[in-house]
Amino acid sequence: MGKTDKEQSGKICLPHDEFESMLCRAAEKGALKALEDVGLDGDYAADDIKELRSLLSALRLAKRTAWQTFIRIITSGILLAIMAGIAIKLKLFGVK
Repeated sequence: MGKTDKEQSGKICLPHDEFESMLCRAAEKGALKALEDVGLDGDYAADDIKELRSLLSALRLAKRTAWQTFIRIITSGILLAIMAGIAIKLKLFGVK
């Protein structure tokens, strides 16, 4: 029996709708497997993801607050040094 051109090339031809359906099923299975691998499967997965997002939000807030505090401390130190320099220059402490 003679093989057709499609059979000889080693390619499989599928209708577009069937191919799309196969891709969707594969993507869904892959996503479920990935969630299972990291422990985010089951009934409480949505709650776990919400908690993780909340934790990330809290970490961002803490990081921003830490930087703001650092900048305030540095600014206060510089201003205190300037004020001390002015006080010494104007001899406000009675030092001769």
